[in-house]
Amino acid sequence: MSWKGHHVLSVHDFTREGIQSLFEAADKCKAAVKDEDGADKSVLDCCKHKVLGLVFYEPSTRTNCSFATAMLRLGGTYINVSENSSIKKGETLQDTMRCIECYSDIMVLRHPEKGSVQAVSSFLHKPLLNAGDGAGEHPTQALLDLYTIMQEQGGKIEGLTITMLGDLKYGRTTHSLAMLLAMYGVRINYVTPAGLGIPDSVKEVVESLGKVISQNEYLDLSEVIAETDVLYVTRVQKERFESLDEYEKVQGSFIVNHETLANAKDTCTIMHPLPRVGEISESVDSYPSAAYFRQMENGMYVRMAIIAKVLGAL
Repeated sequence: MSWKGHHVLSVHDFTREGIQSLFEAADKCKAAVKDEDGADKSVLDCCKHKVLGLVFYEPSTRTNCSFATAMLRLGGTYINVSENSSIKKGETLQDTMRCIECYSDIMVLRHPEKGSVQAVSSFLHKPLLNAGDGAGEHPTQALLDLYTIMQEQGGKIEGLTITMLGDLKYGRTTHSLAMLLAMYGVRINYVTPAGLGIPDSVKEVVESLGKVISQNEYLDLSEVIAETDVLYVTRVQKERFESLDEYEKVQGSFIVNHETLANAKDTCTIMHPLPRVGEISESVDSYPSAAYFRQMENGMYVRMAIIAKVLGAL
């Protein structure tokens, strides 16, 4: 696959070779930022005079800040558009994005409607990166998650057992990650409260790619924690529910703590896309295998690599 000049809208855009190339670029970005011996410092100036346009119709801390910081660390700059813009005057998404395209070399969009990013991309001539479209996909998150898994598991991915826990119905991070993992020979366990299971459409895509060893669904983490190599936890997404009552029925269904992890492998990597709202006890933060803050940092390196590769700078 070629990254240069292309939109990044879905994990279906990726190949294993393209991912490997991206991760090699992320390693270069990480080494340069950390000022490691032999690091290629030219990486930190490769996007000089380039502008990133950030357009977020939903709240964001990590994704917004990591994209902005990534561009700054590459020597470029960014503009940031939120709902406090002409959006409040009723401007359409199409017109907003075509406006930002005039001022930017590359754009990032987060929007609450599934399929919205894909739809607006057809009106644009400059590269657009999907930062989350409702309950649809979050491809750059999936890439940083896969990068983190490989970093934490010594470069290994084939043969691992990945357990996803929490709201898998609305969790776009898990949708994208499951479909990305479908390129590799892994086992995937889905553990969810009743009614929040992984959509059949996602499971069908995973199955169709033919690489995943197995997909299984459970209601209790204790059934699979002992075999799990990577535990990927997600919050129950209050903003996706139609009523507060429905949300409160399932909120707090799973809490990862010392008791939950009693039978886990010492090497079990614990991940979370964040923010967390009680589903991982802060007491777990001290576990050497608790990787969610390293995962967050990796997001900056992977997004540096995406920006640089799409702009043809790396």
